[in-house]
Amino acid sequence: MTRTKTILILGGYGNFGTYITRALAQQDGLHILVAGRDVAKAAALADSLKTAAAKVTPCLLDIEDDFHISLAALAPDIVIHTCGPFQGQGYNVAEACVAQGCDYIDLADARDYVCGIGTLDAAARNRGSRIISGASSVPAMTAAVIDAYLPAFGTLTHLDFGISTAQKTTPGAATVRALLSYAGKPFKMLQRSEMKTVYGWQGITRRTFPQLGTRLMSHCDVPDLDLFPKRYPDVQQVTFFAGVEIRAQQITLWLLSFLVRMKILKNLSVLTPLLLAVMPLFNIFGSDKSGFYMRMQGQDRAGAPMDKTFYIVAHHGDGPHLPTLPAIVMARKLMNDRENIPAGAMPCVGLMTLDEYKTAIGDLRIDLIPPA
Repeated sequence: MTRTKTILILGGYGNFGTYITRALAQQDGLHILVAGRDVAKAAALADSLKTAAAKVTPCLLDIEDDFHISLAALAPDIVIHTCGPFQGQGYNVAEACVAQGCDYIDLADARDYVCGIGTLDAAARNRGSRIISGASSVPAMTAAVIDAYLPAFGTLTHLDFGISTAQKTTPGAATVRALLSYAGKPFKMLQRSEMKTVYGWQGITRRTFPQLGTRLMSHCDVPDLDLFPKRYPDVQQVTFFAGVEIRAQQITLWLLSFLVRMKILKNLSVLTPLLLAVMPLFNIFGSDKSGFYMRMQGQDRAGAPMDKTFYIVAHHGDGPHLPTLPAIVMARKLMNDRENIPAGAMPCVGLMTLDEYKTAIGDLRIDLIPPA
């Protein structure tokens, strides 16, 4: 008889956690613990899933309050950590998972957090834990796209990619804080084979998407900027941009970033409540469509120039679900194919294929548009 597996989803009733909970609840043989500081919200979600294949239970839990003790009492097989922002967050959750000997997945997109997860590698290998960081759009999905098209290249030299969000979606406070945390702050990006300094939400530029048209985008800090120059050693340039749909908002963020760059403000995250209140006022000018692009340049195996661009277009407000799909893929792999994932602590690159990502999309209204 197959043993029921327990998955603890931290923030399981939040913007990202709710979709992960609902997706995994369709599989029988699971006990899902929906955890967080608001047990009423956890209970409401669990109640809505009474008829799901999996058993879903609300759980009052604070990751800052003796989490290792709570984790030992619950004894889950897998922990999925959705409680951002991860910028500046420590590894107490992942460390507790290592001590417990269970597996761990997070949705972090914070550069230092994801790239530094390897500090737990030796301990995780010793305990037989799989500690997987960055199971989100970046770097998990972006790496899967590159890996899918890499065999066509003899030499891959340039990567230019980015995400443009829909106006008619409701980002969580943690997501907004994360995006504002590096506005106007310096970080390194590979340009012409050298790591050069750029500034968050500056370097404003235009990118054109099928079905969406042209949108403004700016430099943003992501783990890929460290990981990809090492993973793809022939690459000479790696640039990542992010943007909001409404041009006036993008230009406002660009202007506000100078307050941090000029040290007038320490951090734009203090503006999170104001921006969350103001952003919906612009909905009349926007749409419910989000976009992602990945442009890959280099030479083919015969040495001729090669230029491929892959797009994702999300409709009807489904864009915010995109970052959850890699975590869902990895949770299913840990449940069904764990032995083929090495024990240790690692960023989520090379652990998920583009085909697996496509399968996880399910009935979401999302178009994957391959290079012409």
